[in-house]
Amino acid sequence: MSPAARLSLVDRSGGELSIVAQCGLLKVARSTLYWRPAPTSEDDLRLMRLIDELYLTAPFYGSRRMVAVLRRDGWTVNRKRVRRLMRLMGIEAIYQKPNTSQPHPDHKVYPYLLRALVIDRPNQVWCADITYIPMAKGFVYLVAVMDWFSRRVLAWRVSITLDADFCVEALQEAMDLYGAPEIFNKIAA
Repeated sequence: MSPAARLSLVDRSGGELSIVAQCGLLKVARSTLYWRPAPTSEDDLRLMRLIDELYLTAPFYGSRRMVAVLRRDGWTVNRKRVRRLMRLMGIEAIYQKPNTSQPHPDHKVYPYLLRALVIDRPNQVWCADITYIPMAKGFVYLVAVMDWFSRRVLAWRVSITLDADFCVEALQEAMDLYGAPEIFNKIAA
């Protein structure tokens, strides 16, 4: 049984056993019964927003460069704090990692079939792309379906969640308005 499940078995109403005895029998630390996660401070939220803006303009900046830029802009931060916030946000610097160009021997390499294709008419090849737009609290996701020949956006949708439904709706709208394409190519992210 997980510690969280054992912790949920503690009877706080003061039944036959004290809380100390219950925690001892269930082998959970009594301090975890009272612990509540601290909310993220406003200062950390502002700093995370700045780190995200910097990361969008320069995704190759690591924690050292982020600290240098933030200090130049007047923030008093150290590398450990920036590294912790970047890890909390799930971002890391984009850089060449070792052996990234070595293909796995068991993975089949599929040829790119559109490389030699001459695209000379509308509705021959469509593509879709999805991106996110940072807002004050969270993100908004944008999907666009485009025609490669005309470079025209055929349909688009915005969503506050990253569900597949709004992507399917955009594709369905484009197909309702313009018919089905001969080839649909998803742009790799």
